[in-house]
Amino acid sequence: MGTQQDPAGVTVIGLGPMGRAMAGAFLDSGRPVTVWNRTAARADGLVARGATRAAGVEEALAANEVVVLSLTDHAAMRALLAPATAALPGRILVNLGSDTPERAREAARWLSGHGAHHLTGGVRSDPSGIGSPGSSTFYSGPGEVFHRHRETLEVLTAATHLGEDPGLAALYYQLGMTFFWTSVLGWLQTLAVARAHGIGAEDLLPHTETDSLAAVFRFYAPRIDAGDHSGDAERLSMEVASVEHVVATAEEAGVDTVLPSAVLALSRRGMAAGHAEASFTSLLRVLAAPASG
Repeated sequence: MGTQQDPAGVTVIGLGPMGRAMAGAFLDSGRPVTVWNRTAARADGLVARGATRAAGVEEALAANEVVVLSLTDHAAMRALLAPATAALPGRILVNLGSDTPERAREAARWLSGHGAHHLTGGVRSDPSGIGSPGSSTFYSGPGEVFHRHRETLEVLTAATHLGEDPGLAALYYQLGMTFFWTSVLGWLQTLAVARAHGIGAEDLLPHTETDSLAAVFRFYAPRIDAGDHSGDAERLSMEVASVEHVVATAEEAGVDTVLPSAVLALSRRGMAAGHAEASFTSLLRVLAAPASG
């Protein structure tokens, strides 16, 4: 197994849509790229463009100092790398798979124990945005390693280093995913009710594509940080009445009510906890103490 490396070279392990987009961006930048995937045929297009196909994980690790992992989660990383730990010393594993903050910390400790550095990454783009202006990625882990290889990382997206704690990038990524999934499911719930009344997604777009949420966040964020949940602008009791109407409207349309009913149940818990005259932001206190059972 050869060990000579090009200092500009990059290895990409995991060639799903995201991994292929990343390897392609590195190729477009003129960097030597080594690739590996359990299903070898996924590398065919990249090899045709000039990438080197590694025969196995150990060879892929040995090819370059910087190794980008595009895997499902950290458990997949451990399963893949455990048989190849002899090739880990001196490597920089840029782990761009999704997982929890604590699992990112565990991954960093495990790799450190095998002589490798770990950078956690949270990519804020789908594959189409890799290599394009406007996309960004959170990173955390050793700052010296990040800054030394920032130019390489920014071939993929703009790169922001959040700190030394390897869990930070995973945390910020999951915060983004929390907001994304709850928001888009709310959008789909809205569309389901609209479509039941013959209103299409594009018909509704001008009425949902607004800056109103941003204005809400800007107004309430400093109040929340100050612990101010006073009901001077609105009250939780008003929100409960509004959500009751949302649920009833969905029922009348014959649409599933699981999502708005969950919002209503949470809001009623806030009422029961004595927050009726407080702002709806007082539900943060309810969310911080999840219901038992």
